[in-house]
Amino acid sequence: MKARQTSLHRRLLLALAGMALAPTASAQAWPSHPVKIVVPAPAGSSLDIIARLLAEKLKDRWGQPVLVDNKPGAGGMLGVDLAAKAPPDGHTLALGFNGPIAFAPFLYKKMPYDPARDLLPVVMTTSQPNVLAINANLPVKTVKDFVAWAKARDGKLNYSSLGQGSSAHLTMALMMGEAGFAATHVPFNGSPPAAFAVAQGEADATFMTAPALLPHVKSGKVRMLATSAAQRPDSLKELPTLAEAGYPQIESLAWNGLFTAAGTPKAVIDKINADVNTALNDAAIKAAFDSQGLTAVGGSAEDFKRLLDADAKRWGAIIQKAGIKLDQ
Repeated sequence: MKARQTSLHRRLLLALAGMALAPTASAQAWPSHPVKIVVPAPAGSSLDIIARLLAEKLKDRWGQPVLVDNKPGAGGMLGVDLAAKAPPDGHTLALGFNGPIAFAPFLYKKMPYDPARDLLPVVMTTSQPNVLAINANLPVKTVKDFVAWAKARDGKLNYSSLGQGSSAHLTMALMMGEAGFAATHVPFNGSPPAAFAVAQGEADATFMTAPALLPHVKSGKVRMLATSAAQRPDSLKELPTLAEAGYPQIESLAWNGLFTAAGTPKAVIDKINADVNTALNDAAIKAAFDSQGLTAVGGSAEDFKRLLDADAKRWGAIIQKAGIKLDQ
């Protein structure tokens, strides 16, 4: 009897030890096959640039291919939904942003996923201000000029965005309310076509992050007027902020970060977070981001979750006050 009790005790101790080691083992074994980063935006967008730069760094660190899968549509919800419904093992990630994560629950009565229930924030990748930009042929040089010109147009102004409910859409809606002018929203499926519309004169103005605008700025077809940051970012120091132009309420940062399906083991989340933070601190990555007007952030998953909660609280109030609904 005593031998049986000793054997049972030993097996119990081994089982408990195995349970304690399981998270570490699962993290060490991850990834066991190629990792996919779903980008809910088209090629050439800021999200696409971020994902491809990170994928190039992470494939060697992880010893597996890291595939970038562009799935634009539905204001980013199409691509994010793929990650929400993927197996909870960390092999499918989505590079999410404000629109389909923090804004959508206040804009839509029905969504294909619940961000709080179906997704886990892994790591914030970048944060950058939106830039107010216009077609270079407009008789406008400053924010003050733009507001005066917009008011004189008496509503006959249109602006492009990278989709319904995007940070670009809501930032312009916020500015219209603060500055007191009217305009027509023309949504596109991502920032490259939205920027192209301004360059071609199909749209008068836009708010978006810098990467898709820069080629058109260099060609002389688009003029950037101001950023929506509280302070001038290092990569866009030549541009004034909207606060400097008299609109301190129009602060709007477009953040990006990796998400994966709820239920993914914490050890896997921690490994991805640590490896992405290492990549974000790489000098070549930082230089590439800086050239595109992007700022690497990083930090813990908990840091990212706190920012998400604060962003949703702030913009939820703005959306509700403005009465914006997209599925009525």
